[in-house]
Amino acid sequence: MSHLTMIKTLNLRPLSPASTLRKIVITSMLSASVAMSGCSLLSVYKIDLPQGTPITQTQAQKMQVGMNQNQVLYILGSPAIKDTLEPKRWDYIYDYQAGTDGRRKGIADVNNASQHLVIYFDDNGIVTRIQGLETLPK
Repeated sequence: MSHLTMIKTLNLRPLSPASTLRKIVITSMLSASVAMSGCSLLSVYKIDLPQGTPITQTQAQKMQVGMNQNQVLYILGSPAIKDTLEPKRWDYIYDYQAGTDGRRKGIADVNNASQHLVIYFDDNGIVTRIQGLETLPK
């Protein structure tokens, strides 16, 4: 048996104009739905980047000289910086870079540690001074 007898001939018929138009419409609709399935045609979705502990003036005003470290942790949470060279100082720093969702909600960026609360303790772990309340949002 030769190879030529094993190959079947294909009967190709020309496509009608209506069939061609239907295929073009279906292809363009599928392409449009795939392109529009993302958040935007021209940009990539970006996540919000919060760094540190967001603290408001209302929270920070609960702080009082004379509190101990456990009370501070309960009210404000863990500090962003606990320096081993200066263990009697806790720094609460907050930065925020708005991504796609943050921009939609109109949330402003917070850069360069402009929200910076510092708590100072004595040798017994009691708050002696609070600095930076004016940098915090209300």
